[in-house]
Amino acid sequence: MRITQQAVNQALDWAYEKAVMGGIPGTSDAYELAEEFLQKKGELNDQISSLIRWQNTKSATSGFLTGLGGLVTLPAAIPANLASVIYIQLRMIAAIAIMSGRDVKEDQVRTMAYLCLCGNGIKDVLKDVGIVVGKKAAESALRGLSGKVLININKKVGFRLLTKFGTKGVINLSKMIPLVGGVTGAVFDGVSTNVVGNTARRLFNE
Repeated sequence: MRITQQAVNQALDWAYEKAVMGGIPGTSDAYELAEEFLQKKGELNDQISSLIRWQNTKSATSGFLTGLGGLVTLPAAIPANLASVIYIQLRMIAAIAIMSGRDVKEDQVRTMAYLCLCGNGIKDVLKDVGIVVGKKAAESALRGLSGKVLININKKVGFRLLTKFGTKGVINLSKMIPLVGGVTGAVFDGVSTNVVGNTARRLFNE
């Protein structure tokens, strides 16, 4: 199956909706995940760190991957493995946003979540649409932008992800997602969950 930028953006939208609204059997949505980790001891920063570590090391997604019932709603152009990886990452990002007091149903927050998948490449994506900012200024730069500009940024994220894993969409889940047996941290095509999680922390909580 040849993967297109449009398919990647469809996967982003599908995964974000599922992460926020639920609908994947046997998994918690972002709100439930956020609530769980807000019950942990310590300051908010510690609680977010706990969530990132958990996503890195626990079998957080084994049930989702062994029973992909929720993927039957996917458009045919989106491979299940690609959607799985994006879903797992966006659920963690959305949970961090919720823990930080953000409304994940706002278009701006959705775009920020997508940008987090780019890790340290956020500035490059924004530069592609004519926005030059420092890391900490990304949120303020997005505030007040029109829906059209936000959609354009979302498309740029899709293109960046596409260039990372190629048009064939060959993704080895065993190397990306923490499974039973102690496989090390999840990786989204070379961008570790740690980087993605810490990017979300900086963007939403600093």
